[in-house]
Amino acid sequence: MELRHLRYFKVLAETLNFTRAAELLHIAQPPLSRQISQLEDELGTLLVARERPLRLTDAGRFFYEQTCTVLQQLQSINDNTRRIGQGQRQWLGIGFAPSTLYTVLPDLIRELRQDSDLELGLSEMTTLQQVQALKSGRIDIAFGRIRIDDPAIEQQVLCEDPLVAVLPKGHPLSASPLSLAQLAAEAFILYPANPRPSYADHVLALFAQHGMSIRVSQWANELQTAIGLVAVGVGITLVPASVQQQHRTDIEYVGLLDSSAVSPIILSRRQGDISPMVQRCLALLARQAG
Repeated sequence: MELRHLRYFKVLAETLNFTRAAELLHIAQPPLSRQISQLEDELGTLLVARERPLRLTDAGRFFYEQTCTVLQQLQSINDNTRRIGQGQRQWLGIGFAPSTLYTVLPDLIRELRQDSDLELGLSEMTTLQQVQALKSGRIDIAFGRIRIDDPAIEQQVLCEDPLVAVLPKGHPLSASPLSLAQLAAEAFILYPANPRPSYADHVLALFAQHGMSIRVSQWANELQTAIGLVAVGVGITLVPASVQQQHRTDIEYVGLLDSSAVSPIILSRRQGDISPMVQRCLALLARQAG
Protein backbone atom coordinates (compact mmCIF):
# COMPACT_ATOMS: atom_id res chain seq x y z
CA MET A 1 0.00 0.00 0.00
CA GLU A 2 1.39 3.37 -1.00
CA LEU A 3 0.48 6.92 -0.11
CA ARG A 4 -1.13 7.53 -3.50
CA HIS A 5 -3.62 4.74 -2.82
CA LEU A 6 -4.85 6.61 0.24
CA ARG A 7 -5.08 9.90 -1.60
CA TYR A 8 -6.91 8.39 -4.55
CA PHE A 9 -9.36 6.57 -2.31
CA LYS A 10 -10.09 9.71 -0.26
CA VAL A 11 -11.05 11.70 -3.35
CA LEU A 12 -13.18 8.84 -4.70
CA ALA A 13 -14.92 8.42 -1.34
CA GLU A 14 -15.76 12.12 -1.29
CA THR A 15 -17.05 12.30 -4.87
CA LEU A 16 -18.48 8.77 -5.24
CA ASN A 17 -17.79 9.15 -8.95
CA PHE A 18 -14.82 7.64 -10.77
CA THR A 19 -14.94 10.20 -13.58
CA ARG A 20 -15.11 13.22 -11.26
CA ALA A 21 -12.43 11.79 -8.93
CA ALA A 22 -10.09 11.17 -11.88
CA GLU A 23 -10.56 14.78 -13.01
CA LEU A 24 -9.74 16.14 -9.56
CA LEU A 25 -6.67 13.90 -9.37
CA HIS A 26 -5.59 14.84 -12.91
CA ILE A 27 -5.37 11.22 -14.04
CA ALA A 28 -7.40 9.09 -16.44
CA GLN A 29 -10.27 7.02 -15.10
CA PRO A 30 -8.87 3.52 -15.97
CA PRO A 31 -5.67 4.02 -13.91
CA LEU A 32 -7.77 5.27 -10.98
CA SER A 33 -9.99 2.19 -11.16
CA ARG A 34 -6.91 -0.05 -11.22
CA GLN A 35 -5.39 1.73 -8.17
CA ILE A 36 -8.60 1.30 -6.16
CA SER A 37 -8.81 -2.38 -7.18
CA GLN A 38 -5.17 -2.88 -6.11
CA LEU A 39 -5.98 -1.34 -2.75
CA GLU A 40 -8.99 -3.60 -2.28
CA ASP A 41 -6.95 -6.65 -3.29
CA GLU A 42 -4.29 -5.79 -0.72
CA LEU A 43 -6.89 -5.26 2.00
CA GLY A 44 -8.81 -8.35 0.99
CA THR A 45 -12.18 -6.60 0.98
CA LEU A 46 -14.33 -4.34 -1.17
CA LEU A 47 -14.26 -0.67 -0.26
CA VAL A 48 -16.59 0.58 -2.99
CA ALA A 49 -19.82 -1.05 -4.18
CA ARG A 50 -19.87 -0.58 -7.98
CA GLU A 51 -23.53 0.33 -8.14
CA ARG A 52 -25.55 3.26 -9.43
CA PRO A 53 -25.09 5.46 -7.54
CA LEU A 54 -21.65 4.41 -6.31
CA ARG A 55 -21.48 3.81 -2.54
CA LEU A 56 -18.94 2.91 0.12
CA THR A 57 -19.19 -0.45 1.85
CA ASP A 58 -19.03 -0.58 5.65
CA ALA A 59 -15.34 -1.41 5.33
CA GLY A 60 -14.97 1.51 2.92
CA ARG A 61 -16.59 3.95 5.34
CA PHE A 62 -14.24 2.82 8.11
CA PHE A 63 -11.21 2.98 5.82
CA TYR A 64 -12.21 6.50 4.70
CA GLU A 65 -12.27 7.81 8.28
CA GLN A 66 -8.89 6.27 9.04
CA THR A 67 -7.44 7.53 5.76
CA CYS A 68 -8.49 11.10 6.56
CA THR A 69 -6.77 10.89 9.95
CA VAL A 70 -3.54 9.51 8.45
CA LEU A 71 -3.42 12.10 5.67
CA GLN A 72 -4.05 14.93 8.14
CA GLN A 73 -1.20 13.69 10.32
CA LEU A 74 1.11 13.44 7.31
CA GLN A 75 0.20 16.96 6.25
CA SER A 76 0.96 18.24 9.74
CA ILE A 77 4.32 16.42 9.68
CA ASN A 78 5.11 17.93 6.27
CA ASP A 79 4.16 21.43 7.37
CA ASN A 80 6.12 21.32 10.62
CA THR A 81 9.15 19.74 8.94
CA ARG A 82 9.16 22.54 6.37
CA ARG A 83 8.85 25.23 9.05
CA ILE A 84 11.66 23.70 11.12
CA GLY A 85 13.86 23.44 8.03
CA GLN A 86 13.17 27.08 7.19
CA GLY A 87 13.87 28.22 10.74
CA GLN A 88 10.27 29.21 11.43
CA ARG A 89 9.92 26.62 14.20
CA GLN A 90 12.33 24.80 16.53
CA TRP A 91 12.46 21.13 17.39
CA LEU A 92 13.37 19.64 20.77
CA GLY A 93 13.47 15.90 21.39
CA ILE A 94 13.11 14.68 24.99
CA GLY A 95 13.58 11.09 26.12
CA PHE A 96 12.25 10.04 29.50
CA ALA A 97 11.89 7.05 31.80
CA PRO A 98 8.21 6.70 32.86
CA SER A 99 8.84 7.30 36.59
CA THR A 100 10.36 10.75 35.86
CA LEU A 101 6.90 11.95 34.84
CA TYR A 102 6.16 12.22 38.56
CA THR A 103 8.98 14.69 39.26
CA VAL A 104 10.64 17.61 37.45
CA LEU A 105 9.61 16.71 33.92
CA PRO A 106 5.90 17.73 33.91
CA ASP A 107 6.66 21.35 34.86
CA LEU A 108 9.33 21.55 32.16
CA ILE A 109 6.98 20.16 29.51
CA ARG A 110 4.21 22.58 30.51
CA GLU A 111 6.62 25.49 30.26
CA LEU A 112 7.96 24.46 26.86
CA ARG A 113 4.50 23.83 25.43
CA GLN A 114 3.63 27.47 25.94
CA ASP A 115 6.06 28.32 23.13
CA SER A 116 4.05 28.23 19.90
CA ASP A 117 7.26 28.25 17.84
CA LEU A 118 8.54 25.03 19.44
CA GLU A 119 7.75 21.51 18.22
CA LEU A 120 8.24 19.14 21.15
CA GLY A 121 8.95 15.44 20.66
CA LEU A 122 8.49 13.17 23.69
CA SER A 123 9.79 9.58 23.66
CA GLU A 124 9.44 7.03 26.46
CA MET A 125 12.82 5.29 26.77
CA THR A 126 15.01 3.36 29.16
CA THR A 127 18.29 5.03 30.11
CA LEU A 128 20.27 2.83 27.70
CA GLN A 129 17.89 3.72 24.87
CA GLN A 130 18.28 7.38 25.79
CA VAL A 131 22.05 7.18 25.44
CA GLN A 132 21.80 5.73 21.93
CA ALA A 133 19.16 8.28 20.93
CA LEU A 134 21.32 11.13 22.20
CA LYS A 135 24.35 9.89 20.30
CA SER A 136 22.38 9.52 17.07
CA GLY A 137 20.79 12.95 17.48
CA ARG A 138 17.21 11.65 17.69
CA ILE A 139 16.72 13.41 21.04
CA ASP A 140 18.43 16.38 22.69
CA ILE A 141 17.98 15.77 26.41
CA ALA A 142 16.85 12.83 28.50
CA PHE A 143 15.56 12.11 31.99
CA GLY A 144 16.36 8.81 33.65
CA ARG A 145 17.52 7.22 36.91
CA ILE A 146 20.68 5.32 35.99
CA ARG A 147 24.24 6.65 35.97
CA ILE A 148 26.05 5.85 32.72
CA ASP A 149 29.82 5.97 32.23
CA ASP A 150 30.11 7.17 28.62
CA PRO A 151 32.49 9.95 27.51
CA ALA A 152 30.00 11.09 24.87
CA ILE A 153 27.26 11.70 27.46
CA GLU A 154 27.17 14.34 30.18
CA GLN A 155 24.93 13.62 33.17
CA GLN A 156 23.62 15.87 35.91
CA VAL A 157 21.75 14.74 39.03
CA LEU A 158 18.74 17.01 39.40
CA CYS A 159 17.46 15.60 42.69
CA GLU A 160 17.44 12.51 44.88
CA ASP A 161 14.05 10.81 45.12
CA PRO A 162 13.68 8.77 48.35
CA LEU A 163 12.57 5.17 47.87
CA VAL A 164 9.41 3.81 49.45
CA ALA A 165 8.17 0.26 49.79
CA VAL A 166 4.97 -0.81 48.06
CA LEU A 167 3.03 -3.39 50.07
CA PRO A 168 -0.35 -5.05 49.56
CA LYS A 169 -3.18 -3.41 51.47
CA GLY A 170 -3.21 -4.67 55.07
CA HIS A 171 0.33 -6.10 55.02
CA PRO A 172 1.74 -6.62 58.56
CA LEU A 173 4.72 -4.33 57.83
CA SER A 174 2.64 -1.37 56.70
CA ALA A 175 2.31 0.27 60.13
CA SER A 176 5.69 2.02 60.41
CA PRO A 177 8.87 2.91 58.44
CA LEU A 178 10.88 -0.13 57.41
CA SER A 179 14.50 -1.16 57.50
CA LEU A 180 16.24 -2.78 54.55
CA ALA A 181 16.64 -5.93 56.65
CA GLN A 182 12.86 -6.16 57.07
CA LEU A 183 12.36 -5.76 53.33
CA ALA A 184 15.05 -8.34 52.51
CA ALA A 185 12.98 -11.00 54.25
CA GLU A 186 10.08 -10.45 51.82
CA ALA A 187 9.56 -11.79 48.30
CA PHE A 188 10.44 -9.05 45.80
CA ILE A 189 9.06 -7.91 42.47
CA LEU A 190 11.80 -6.22 40.44
CA TYR A 191 11.52 -4.13 37.29
CA PRO A 192 12.46 -3.73 34.56
CA ALA A 193 13.57 -7.18 33.51
CA ASN A 194 15.33 -5.83 30.41
CA PRO A 195 17.46 -4.10 29.24
CA ARG A 196 20.19 -4.04 31.86
CA PRO A 197 21.69 -2.19 33.67
CA SER A 198 18.48 -0.65 34.93
CA TYR A 199 16.60 0.54 37.99
CA ALA A 200 16.48 -3.11 39.08
CA ASP A 201 20.28 -3.14 39.37
CA HIS A 202 20.08 0.05 41.44
CA VAL A 203 17.79 -1.73 43.93
CA LEU A 204 19.98 -4.85 44.01
CA ALA A 205 23.07 -2.70 44.63
CA LEU A 206 21.35 -0.90 47.49
CA PHE A 207 20.92 -4.16 49.41
CA ALA A 208 24.35 -5.46 48.40
CA GLN A 209 25.99 -2.35 49.88
CA HIS A 210 24.53 -3.40 53.23
CA GLY A 211 25.62 -7.02 52.86
CA MET A 212 22.13 -8.24 52.03
CA SER A 213 20.48 -9.94 49.09
CA ILE A 214 16.82 -10.20 48.16
CA ARG A 215 14.67 -13.03 46.87
CA VAL A 216 13.10 -12.07 43.55
CA SER A 217 9.77 -13.84 43.16
CA GLN A 218 8.77 -12.07 39.93
CA TRP A 219 10.29 -9.84 37.28
CA ALA A 220 8.17 -7.17 35.59
CA ASN A 221 8.86 -4.94 32.61
CA GLU A 222 7.01 -1.85 33.81
CA LEU A 223 6.51 0.01 37.07
CA GLN A 224 2.74 -0.23 36.71
CA THR A 225 2.96 -4.00 36.27
CA ALA A 226 5.11 -4.34 39.39
CA ILE A 227 2.60 -2.33 41.46
CA GLY A 228 -0.26 -4.42 40.10
CA LEU A 229 1.53 -7.63 41.11
CA VAL A 230 2.08 -6.23 44.60
CA ALA A 231 -1.64 -5.55 44.87
CA VAL A 232 -2.49 -9.22 44.25
CA GLY A 233 0.05 -10.46 46.79
CA VAL A 234 2.89 -11.73 44.59
CA GLY A 235 5.49 -9.76 46.55
CA ILE A 236 6.64 -6.25 47.46
CA THR A 237 8.64 -3.70 45.52
CA LEU A 238 10.50 -0.41 45.90
CA VAL A 239 9.53 2.69 43.95
CA PRO A 240 10.63 6.33 44.00
CA ALA A 241 8.57 8.36 46.50
CA SER A 242 7.23 10.61 43.74
CA VAL A 243 5.24 7.64 42.42
CA GLN A 244 2.96 8.01 45.47
CA GLN A 245 1.08 10.58 43.41
CA GLN A 246 -0.56 7.53 41.86
CA HIS A 247 -3.25 6.66 44.39
CA ARG A 248 -4.55 3.10 44.66
CA THR A 249 -6.77 1.54 47.31
CA ASP A 250 -5.25 -1.96 47.07
CA ILE A 251 -1.66 -1.05 48.04
CA GLU A 252 0.17 0.93 50.72
CA TYR A 253 3.31 3.05 50.43
CA VAL A 254 5.67 2.81 53.41
CA GLY A 255 8.77 4.91 54.01
CA LEU A 256 12.25 3.53 54.71
CA LEU A 257 14.51 4.15 57.70
CA ASP A 258 17.69 4.16 55.60
CA SER A 259 18.38 7.68 54.26
CA SER A 260 20.71 6.27 51.60
CA ALA A 261 17.79 4.50 49.92
CA VAL A 262 17.22 7.02 47.13
CA SER A 263 16.82 7.05 43.37
CA PRO A 264 18.33 10.00 41.51
CA ILE A 265 16.64 11.93 38.72
CA ILE A 266 19.40 12.30 36.14
CA LEU A 267 19.48 14.65 33.16
CA SER A 268 21.55 13.32 30.25
CA ARG A 269 22.73 15.25 27.19
CA ARG A 270 25.46 15.11 24.59
CA GLN A 271 28.87 16.10 25.93
CA GLY A 272 29.58 19.74 25.12
CA ASP A 273 26.13 20.45 23.68
CA ILE A 274 25.64 24.22 24.06
CA SER A 275 22.71 24.54 21.64
CA PRO A 276 20.21 27.29 22.59
CA MET A 277 17.32 24.88 23.20
CA VAL A 278 19.33 22.66 25.55
CA GLN A 279 20.60 25.72 27.41
CA ARG A 280 17.04 26.96 27.69
CA CYS A 281 15.97 23.66 29.26
CA LEU A 282 18.84 23.81 31.74
CA ALA A 283 17.84 27.36 32.72
CA LEU A 284 14.19 26.34 33.20
CA LEU A 285 15.21 23.38 35.37
CA ALA A 286 17.50 25.59 37.44
CA ARG A 287 14.64 28.02 37.98
CA GLN A 288 12.35 25.16 39.02
CA ALA A 289 14.96 24.05 41.54
CA GLY A 290 14.66 27.46 43.18
